[in-house]
Amino acid sequence: MAQKKKKQNNKKKHRDFAPEGVKGVSGIVVEALPNTMFKVLVDETKEEELCFLAGKMRMYRIRVMVGDKVQFERDPYGGKGRIFKRG
Repeated sequence: MAQKKKKQNNKKKHRDFAPEGVKGVSGIVVEALPNTMFKVLVDETKEEELCFLAGKMRMYRIRVMVGDKVQFERDPYGGKGRIFKRG
């Protein structure tokens, strides 16, 4: 008898917007600036940091408003942060 091959499941698994291996910093949006830039008040240090939206958030048109809690990835060189999750 010939053995039947199992069908491969080609569906993509649900994935969080966070890049793998990146621990996000949480904060609250204080000010919305042009070109999807935001000033975010960091929860831990109470400092303001300039952040921009991640590509997936732009692609799916996820809206971020003043007062929203967000998670973002800090640039290791001290530049802008990248917001990858709202809520």
